[in-house]
Amino acid sequence: MLRTSTVAGVLLSLLAVPSPALADDAPPPPDKITIDVVSVNGSGCPAGSAAVAVNHDNTAFTVTYSRYLAQAGAGASPTDFRKNCQLNLRVNVPHGFTYAVAQADYRGFANLAHGATGMERANYYFAGMSPTAQISHSFRGPLSDNWQTTDRTEIADLVYAPCGEQRNLNVNTELRVNKGTSTANSFMSMDSTDGSVNTIYHFAWKKCD
Repeated sequence: MLRTSTVAGVLLSLLAVPSPALADDAPPPPDKITIDVVSVNGSGCPAGSAAVAVNHDNTAFTVTYSRYLAQAGAGASPTDFRKNCQLNLRVNVPHGFTYAVAQADYRGFANLAHGATGMERANYYFAGMSPTAQISHSFRGPLSDNWQTTDRTEIADLVYAPCGEQRNLNVNTELRVNKGTSTANSFMSMDSTDGSVNTIYHFAWKKCD
């Protein structure tokens, strides 16, 4: 069992949820944050291939994948062109605090032949609330290198978990590869050969009155 995913959000959901008022932006809570992985679903993260950990300073959490790879062309099966993963996370925060995802950094490796294309797409949402818009990033071959994308959310658009409630965080990611005019094998991964590349989600914190 595994233990210890931004973009502009829809804030109308928050207005319908009665909760204490939010104070000004706050530093991270001093007590250690923990994250439980409630469920893992998707072709990009088979059982045992994804791990989640909170940074020591409570400013972010990282997701590490070991089998997240989409491919097309020579040697690939018809379903290999698209891989996805949904993580359902229980973020355990101290009483009096709430959080949003302010930025997400996605990393991996791409080997795209001439004529092939790749795409990374992601969004997230709290249980019972509207999903954020999906943000897509495209890549074009020839390309054989590490890749990185960053999704940032403006302060006014941050979607915070309701104060005083436990709402699981759902993080959705997707990789696609299209062989295009190429016949060679092309692939994109959301991991690295040495395990040092993580997907990083940066917290924004607020205090609840």
